[in-house]
Amino acid sequence: MNLVHLLLRSARWLPERPALAVGARPVRTYRDLARRVALISSGLSKKLKLQRGERVALAMRNCPEYYELLFACWHAGLTAVPMNAKLHPKEFAYILENSGAKRCFVTPDLQAAVPAGIAPEEALGDEERPPADARPEDPAWLFYTSGTTGVPKGAVLTHRNLFFQTQAYLCDIDKLGPQDAILHAAPLSHGSGLYGLPHFAAGAVSVIPESGHFDAEEMFELMERWPNSSFFAAPTMVVRLLASPAARSPRNLKTIAYGGAPMYVADCLRAIELFGPRLYQLYGQGESPMTITGLPQSAHEQRVHLETCGFARTGVEVKIFDEHDRELPPGEPGEIVTRSDCVMAGYWQNPEATARTLRGGWLHTGDVGSLDEQGYLTIMDRSKDLIISGGANIYPREIEEVLLKHPAVLECSVVGRRHPEWGEEVVAFVVPREDVSVQELEKLCLENIARFKRPREYRFVDALPKNNYGKVLKTELRKQLAT
Repeated sequence: MNLVHLLLRSARWLPERPALAVGARPVRTYRDLARRVALISSGLSKKLKLQRGERVALAMRNCPEYYELLFACWHAGLTAVPMNAKLHPKEFAYILENSGAKRCFVTPDLQAAVPAGIAPEEALGDEERPPADARPEDPAWLFYTSGTTGVPKGAVLTHRNLFFQTQAYLCDIDKLGPQDAILHAAPLSHGSGLYGLPHFAAGAVSVIPESGHFDAEEMFELMERWPNSSFFAAPTMVVRLLASPAARSPRNLKTIAYGGAPMYVADCLRAIELFGPRLYQLYGQGESPMTITGLPQSAHEQRVHLETCGFARTGVEVKIFDEHDRELPPGEPGEIVTRSDCVMAGYWQNPEATARTLRGGWLHTGDVGSLDEQGYLTIMDRSKDLIISGGANIYPREIEEVLLKHPAVLECSVVGRRHPEWGEEVVAFVVPREDVSVQELEKLCLENIARFKRPREYRFVDALPKNNYGKVLKTELRKQLAT
């Protein structure tokens, strides 16, 4: 069950089809890529003396060499440790030490941040070897969480996990073939890299932007260049596409799979107006990569259930538990839990966190949500972001959805602040698109939500603090309130 066979099968079937491209230029056919992967695999084993099961880290911006090394790790029976290229040098150092990575490959722009890193070309060998055998439970990808509330933990994703995620994409999101393309504007160390796998399995082309990162104007150009193009995007990226002067309805776009953070209904409706019914919303975590629930393109077309994140993906179970791990009935809020072959094996060298998170055989996500009678999941918030004021539970996302109905509000985030009488009170951070008064926002809230939920203070800011994956750092907002 070695993941490298996703590539090798397409190389036998479609040797002359483009596998990798940079901008508008194909740079590797499937035959070329398979051969490069085999040569790098032999170099990892012979030149660099890496043994099966050892970890190899990737501190690289998006580039063709990323996938060459990723597949070569699997070809050689090694575990890849992809790291976001935007991490701080101390964060790189922590992951390298925690994972016990024997080697780390870097692109030139990250050499200073990872002094011990080596260039990708140093792994190139001089012979092609057959791929290593792999068991379904063997680690394939060590995925480090974003670490918004503490040090990152390494989720051990096995070959079985990533095969399941690949098959779920083909079942639920798109039927793919050699005529398709995926545009990698988001980091390959995260969702975009994972969603490359079903495209390699189908003989499609993976396209790296010339810039190596997300640029709205460049993305619209690539959508015109590559027929049947899809891409993964965080909601903040979709918002930037909508706000770009280059924004236009692309002819060749097939699918935008978005997730990693909430997409507010107001933004979703704007995206449907521009892109049409080509959006697929996914809910997942690094511990169950990209695969818990999904809201299909048909729901976007009909503009229904947009306040939810869809229903359980194919082969996935989703339930709502109370604090005693008892299942709750439809409509009752509690912790979202999931069970499937996509759920991680555990946290790397962290048995306590593994036992806590996977207790009872279910992945406890730490997210608060509810299921309706049809199985549609509504995410309210992370459990740690719940605001309790005067004994009442207040879910920040409910307030954020209301504030974003105002056309002058570009972004917002709601957090709780200590209050001597009520326990906590609601504070809203607002990024305005244009001038807007507190009175206007207060009126909007009073027209849409209970009075006790409305913000007691509005703070207008130029931007919201976000991590490298585009998630708003509510911990940083709470720190601002404490100063």
